[in-house]
Amino acid sequence: MEAVNKIYFNKTIKFILISLLGSALLTISAKFKIPFYPVPMTMQTFVVLFLGIAFGYKIGLATVSLYLLEGIFGLPVFANSPEKGIGLIYFTGPTMGYLIGFMFAVYFAGTSKNLDYKNKKPFINFVNIFFRLVFSVSWIYILGLLWLGNLIGWDKPIFKLGAEPFLLAELFKIILLTLLYPLIKKIKKII
Repeated sequence: MEAVNKIYFNKTIKFILISLLGSALLTISAKFKIPFYPVPMTMQTFVVLFLGIAFGYKIGLATVSLYLLEGIFGLPVFANSPEKGIGLIYFTGPTMGYLIGFMFAVYFAGTSKNLDYKNKKPFINFVNIFFRLVFSVSWIYILGLLWLGNLIGWDKPIFKLGAEPFLLAELFKIILLTLLYPLIKKIKKII
């Protein structure tokens, strides 16, 4: 019985540590802007998908939830915070839909079946992974655009403001994650 308790304790400690480190990684990815065309990009969506792929949906959801709660309670973890506000005020601003979309994206990235690159059809696996990641990240934009439209009005060019400038950067990040997928999946086996 003591051995079972020790195993459970070790798993809980790993879960908490990974969630804390993942939240820190999300914060760092929100703060650094990489020059890109037509707008600078952060690596937040990359990290969200990475967390889902590497650790699965349970740890991924815990990590993103922790990150969102940190921001809601006033820690300057979001992009453009504290410059443009902190806490619940910032969270309920124009980016709230995108932030909630992180939960859906990490869930869908984390529930993707483990595809084996060693089978006879690696191109098909590459395409499957690519489209699963596109599906996952699309939830960020769907919820983000819905919230943005409700906030600023549907008479505005919502897609042009809230998605179009970021699509090229998202394509770059998804291709990078697709290429790194076999290496990222190895992280889960180590832990």
